[in-house]
Amino acid sequence: MIDSPISPDLKVGTVIASQANFYQIRLDFSQKILLCTRPTRLKKIGQSVLVGDRVLVKSSELERGAIAKVLPRKTELKRPPMANADQILLVFALEEPTLDPVQLSRFLIQAEYSNLKPLLLLNKVDLISHSAKKAWLQRLNEWKYEPLFISVNTGEGIEQLKSILDDRITILSGPSGVGKSSLTSLLIPEIEIRTNTVSGKLQKGRHTTRHVELYELPQGGFIADSPGFNQPHFDFAPEQLINYFPEIKDQLENNHCRFHNCLHRDEPDCAIQEEWERYQYYLRFLEEVIAHAQKTAQRADQESSVKTKFDSSGKKYTEPKLETKKYRRISRKKKNQKLEDLYSIQSLDEELDLDF
Repeated sequence: MIDSPISPDLKVGTVIASQANFYQIRLDFSQKILLCTRPTRLKKIGQSVLVGDRVLVKSSELERGAIAKVLPRKTELKRPPMANADQILLVFALEEPTLDPVQLSRFLIQAEYSNLKPLLLLNKVDLISHSAKKAWLQRLNEWKYEPLFISVNTGEGIEQLKSILDDRITILSGPSGVGKSSLTSLLIPEIEIRTNTVSGKLQKGRHTTRHVELYELPQGGFIADSPGFNQPHFDFAPEQLINYFPEIKDQLENNHCRFHNCLHRDEPDCAIQEEWERYQYYLRFLEEVIAHAQKTAQRADQESSVKTKFDSSGKKYTEPKLETKKYRRISRKKKNQKLEDLYSIQSLDEELDLDF
């Protein structure tokens, strides 16, 4: 937090919501929320404004203002578009629904890819036995994660969670039905009032918004409600996937693969020799990443003189694109238009009694 404004007419705040060219900004000192715009000057220099940004604003007496400057960012995410997030809180239920290790791995990979600290929160611990909890703890420790077990119903682990969230911007993520809404209501009792206020000022529907929003915690800090992290999407190179499995980090650091783009599936002299539990998950996700990379390359090929291909091992190569004339089928709409024109000409001929 900045101790004092840079000039008397400027105030410091945090962008907590946005839509189009309007931004909700929570001021540091008065804790007032302003509805601000981004001046044309910032647009011309290509300065974007993201939720989470620290900004200087010039305000009026009518709870309105304009963003004068965007302060330097600590972190920046493209999906979801967000600035200055400190960590990702992955919320999963142990039961109802039963915890799926494959789905959990998807979210963990997405979190690792963001370069933010992932925190694993396992809700509904009151629905499993002590032995089942111990088994999950041991299993996740082998994945190199330290989960926090909580229960929104009984309050177990909530105080420890509050200390982890204190004075940080945390992205809340996880599948539906695991208790995220109940957890948020428990952490922020006034969230209904906050949601109604922001939604009304920005003219947004509460249950249809697809934008990032920040909700302030009573003890300090913010929780980010982000749709972009609730649907994991692998948008990186196939050879990068292995870096998002922390349990094999030691093997990669202590050994080196013969090939710099090794995909760790039966290549000679691969650094990963030992078996590990999530290897089958890795192979499954690798196929998805390769398929996505191929589709992306095909779209890029349409505007390039060369085309990108992948061999059977998933390695990328290029070859010249042959110049071919494109023939496109005439749309039915245009065909019908031509017929209508023909009929109108014929009727005009009959009306004027023209002879060709």
